[in-house]
Amino acid sequence: MKNLKSEIRELIKGEIRFDEPMSAHTSLKTGGPVEIMAFPEDPVSLKNILTAAEKENIPVFIFGGGTNLLAGDGKIEGIAVSLRAFRSIELTRETEENNAVLYVGAGVPLALLVNLARKNGYSGIEALAGIPGHIGGAVYMNAGSFGAEIRDVVVSVAIMNMHGEISVLEKDKLCFSYRSANLPEGSVILSANFILKKDDPAEVEKRTREFLEKKKAAQPPGKFSAGCVFKNPAGHAAGRLIDAAGCKGMRAGDMEVSAMHANYFINKGKATCRDFIELMETVKAKVREYSGIELESEVKIIGGIID
Repeated sequence: MKNLKSEIRELIKGEIRFDEPMSAHTSLKTGGPVEIMAFPEDPVSLKNILTAAEKENIPVFIFGGGTNLLAGDGKIEGIAVSLRAFRSIELTRETEENNAVLYVGAGVPLALLVNLARKNGYSGIEALAGIPGHIGGAVYMNAGSFGAEIRDVVVSVAIMNMHGEISVLEKDKLCFSYRSANLPEGSVILSANFILKKDDPAEVEKRTREFLEKKKAAQPPGKFSAGCVFKNPAGHAAGRLIDAAGCKGMRAGDMEVSAMHANYFINKGKATCRDFIELMETVKAKVREYSGIELESEVKIIGGIID
């Protein structure tokens, strides 16, 4: 790692930071310092990072908006790579069926794409309004809400493997499932193409606003959280199961189960990764005891916790 630290600035076009706190880059506001944080500005720079890390056997993890991400409390070994510079959006073509095909970089905030669709009367992602994070994460997790999912509008996804090789997966080669794109292990999403239906902008605006208002009414506003903690089990809503098990308001340290939506954990100030995991395990046990259902986390955890 020492050699890579001295050489990495020569490998990429983009910003490099050392011992950067992950707490500054996660919506939950937890996380210790990562050895190297890189912000590559192009695929060549990303390839150089991945191949150098593989050669030195150094762990790499990719992050976007830092939502659905829990970072460990201690020093985090390896390289954290942010693709926030991959922010291109282009209308590539319009089809005879009155559809618009858009190229969207992995670092584009999902909210920006939803807003662009709203302004231009592109229909298909209105229900995703209010979901935080970037396109890369939204595709990787198959983000969804109100019965709609990102896979409904995906045409293809461009990925890079850990050897720096780029490939494009068409929709018929993708295996989306609930909260997963099931991409090959080690895949880094570079961009995705989406197909949206051209519609009356006023109608798209109305539907987008309605979905956003529903989401705001049901979810804790302006709070430090990682979004939904658990996946919804088949036929059930995780939040309702947690509520029914009597977990609303439960705490571990400064981490609290939201009183508004039980599938959200809120950082009340100085919560740690350990607090989150402790609360998560307690809630899982309570729900298991109450309903017999085993909840599964949808939050990705990187790094370790402090004893």
